[in-house]
Amino acid sequence: MLKILLTHTPQSRRQYYGERSLRGLQAVADVVLHEADDALDAAGLVAAASDVDIIVADRLTAGPAEIFARLPGLRAFVRCAVDIRNVAIDAASSAGVLVTHAGPAFVPSVAELALGYLVDLSRGISRATADYQSGRQPEIVMGRQLAGSRLGIIGYGSIGRYLVPIVKALGMRVLVADPFATIDDEEIEHVPLEELLGRSDYVICLAVANEQTENLIGQTALARMQPHAFFINLSRGNLVDETALAAALSENRIAGAAMDVGRARDQMPTPELAKLRNVIATPHIGGLTPPAIEGQSLETVRQVQAIVNGEIPAGAVNAEHWTRRDRGQS
Repeated sequence: MLKILLTHTPQSRRQYYGERSLRGLQAVADVVLHEADDALDAAGLVAAASDVDIIVADRLTAGPAEIFARLPGLRAFVRCAVDIRNVAIDAASSAGVLVTHAGPAFVPSVAELALGYLVDLSRGISRATADYQSGRQPEIVMGRQLAGSRLGIIGYGSIGRYLVPIVKALGMRVLVADPFATIDDEEIEHVPLEELLGRSDYVICLAVANEQTENLIGQTALARMQPHAFFINLSRGNLVDETALAAALSENRIAGAAMDVGRARDQMPTPELAKLRNVIATPHIGGLTPPAIEGQSLETVRQVQAIVNGEIPAGAVNAEHWTRRDRGQS
């Protein structure tokens, strides 16, 4: 049988992979488990994968260039996540190693969290709850009704498209800023980013993280937002200039923010932002529901099965460079 290294730590394996998917891997290969509590670095990964054919990697385990040259028996690097920015694709291709990634099985889960943020920001639910739990008298603040409000969506991908019918059913008006999107819905206003920022009551960032969107939301963008507007980030932390956001929140130039991502470890919100009273922060749990997690982990099982059969799996990103297709081939 082929040999597979599953890089998830025990906790990550329980939360982000699951027994059903693990059994699926074990049915087609000999699976080596990573039993330490910390993610493998490059040296640890090389040592752990010295005699394996396939690495199934969690999102915290990078695929740096050096590992592909040092693992001559490695056939594929299978990422159990959508984001593969920390995998050296060019180096893998040069070594003939296939790289794959999972699809966005988390779309409904993340969209539902976005809806929760909208309600919480509008009505101060978590703030009042924290006050009551700490023995403080909660401040009574006038809430805002979602019906009739404008929601601006930056990046009209799968999550945005799933979210729009939900918020429209609540009576919200929708603006979208995405230069690459084609929008056929006449009830959606397709506008430039500057206009969206200036007109929206809620701005939700769902854009793809890349070099072009680095610090997309910075001092200039935040200055365009209305003082009563809220900002929500469910994309990636590197789309936001956190210093500029913290200043805007501290100086009440925007009403508040909610975020599931940031620039802390594993894309979590940074404590400096999370502690602000007008911020709702969750520890990167947007996709942490059983259907979302199992959707991605079972996809890696299907990818591994295809690789074992010598086939190019769905989710392959460099199939044309896959020369280590057969076991023992270099």
